[in-house]
Amino acid sequence: MTATTKTAKAVNYTPEQTEQAKADYLAGVSVETIATALGKTARSVIAKLSKEGVYKAKVYVSKTGEKPVKKDEHADTIGAILSLSDGETDSLAKANKTALVKIVAFMRQGQNQIELLQAELAELKAQPAE
Repeated sequence: MTATTKTAKAVNYTPEQTEQAKADYLAGVSVETIATALGKTARSVIAKLSKEGVYKAKVYVSKTGEKPVKKDEHADTIGAILSLSDGETDSLAKANKTALVKIVAFMRQGQNQIELLQAELAELKAQPAE
């Protein structure tokens, strides 16, 4: 029988490096600066900070500062409003995104107007007859 020996795993980050990286990151130092100081890649530092539970990924926003909405989501919204089949909704996703955004905005505006009219009608029905 042969004895198996475990080789010690090489430590990529010492406990001191880990604590320094965490402290620097929480103090607002960029990942790139931390990586340079530690002689690591930015991806390695991000992975380590993620494992330590301190890294927060940047949230992508559009040019207008809003969370981007995918074409499929616009197509799904239109499909839900119009009660389209999955196939019909899928074909909408091939349309131009700007057109889909305008269609959704128009439909939502129409829905809002319908809701206002329904509320007014309900008020009129609730009034006593003269």
